[in-house]
Amino acid sequence: MILQQCPICRRKQKTANKICKCGEDLDKAKRSNRVKFYIRWRKPNGDQIQEYTGTSIKDAQASDGKRLAQKKENPRVLEIQPDNKTTFAALAKWYTGRPKRKKIKTSARVKLYLDKFNEVFGKWPISDFHLSDLQDYMEHRKDEGLALSTVDMEKNIVKQMVQAAFDDDKISGHALKVFKRFDRTDSFFTQGDNARGRTIFFNEYERLLDVAQPHLKGILIVAMNTGMRIESEVLGLKWNHIDRKGGFIRLTAKDTKEGKPKKIPINHNVAAVLDGIIPHVNHPFVFTCHHKPMKKLSHFKLCCERAGLPYGYKTENGIVARDIRRTVKTNMVEAGIDEIYRDILLGHSKKGMDKHYIQVKEETLTKVMEQYTAWLDSQLANVDHTVDQKI
Repeated sequence: MILQQCPICRRKQKTANKICKCGEDLDKAKRSNRVKFYIRWRKPNGDQIQEYTGTSIKDAQASDGKRLAQKKENPRVLEIQPDNKTTFAALAKWYTGRPKRKKIKTSARVKLYLDKFNEVFGKWPISDFHLSDLQDYMEHRKDEGLALSTVDMEKNIVKQMVQAAFDDDKISGHALKVFKRFDRTDSFFTQGDNARGRTIFFNEYERLLDVAQPHLKGILIVAMNTGMRIESEVLGLKWNHIDRKGGFIRLTAKDTKEGKPKKIPINHNVAAVLDGIIPHVNHPFVFTCHHKPMKKLSHFKLCCERAGLPYGYKTENGIVARDIRRTVKTNMVEAGIDEIYRDILLGHSKKGMDKHYIQVKEETLTKVMEQYTAWLDSQLANVDHTVDQKI
């Protein structure tokens, strides 16, 4: 039997269904290869098996036909199960070594977290894990002084790897089940434990701009006026992303954390920063330090020290660069920006069916940015947003 999985609600259903119960157009989703197909069959001993075959119904039909033939001609071959004696270290090596995984920006971080997990569980067969083993390990990592966000990230990476191994038929559903149950509600987290609430006050922002080096000042201004992620979007900003005629910064899906294109209107403060920068002849990046692109934000800690502001996650009331993005969203609320526009401008996921049906015109985004900019300028009337990096 062949089943199709809705890409929205993940409900598995008959291939004859054209519209899912959640409202998704399955025929349209198939044409864009967003529907996954599974085959369901029974082993000679009666156990029901479900296999993922990909996003092509032809591949699913071929796999289904193959299983039917095997069941008729050589039933013993169907008794073979994925190798549950595969160790965690072997799966980690396979997962991090895939060409597609190596191309992802976070590949080094993923390997680092899996290596830490391997120090304890590397030699364990994947089938030998119990939920309590995973919970105890996470408690141990927390006791080592790691931030809850780091512990949560490590847990999620492990779960993603195990899910990928199951989809590739390298482990059984029994092994997957343990890791599937390994969620925040089964661990030491409570709602809100992992949240950081620090925002940057306007007088703090002014003090930072007063002492910031030219390259850092421009980055801070763009971040405060757009809400772009500093390390991935602002530092990764290239001149071909900037549409001065249309008045937008246009990021592609590869340039954003959410993996979707994003367009941010250029207000007069951002335009003033861009006007003060001369494009470099040897690379396309907008922001540089000593004429070289920056892989991470430099001198922000020094800037905080010069401004007399506490710095760091572990410092009481400390500031980190990522707090600017939270500050922008908070400011947009104060400026009266509707939630849907805040989410679109900042690249936050829209809820429910909104993410499929709401398409906002560029003129509307420009008006929204003008509203936010007017409010922001009223709070920062004496701030000079010009940046001179021409020397």
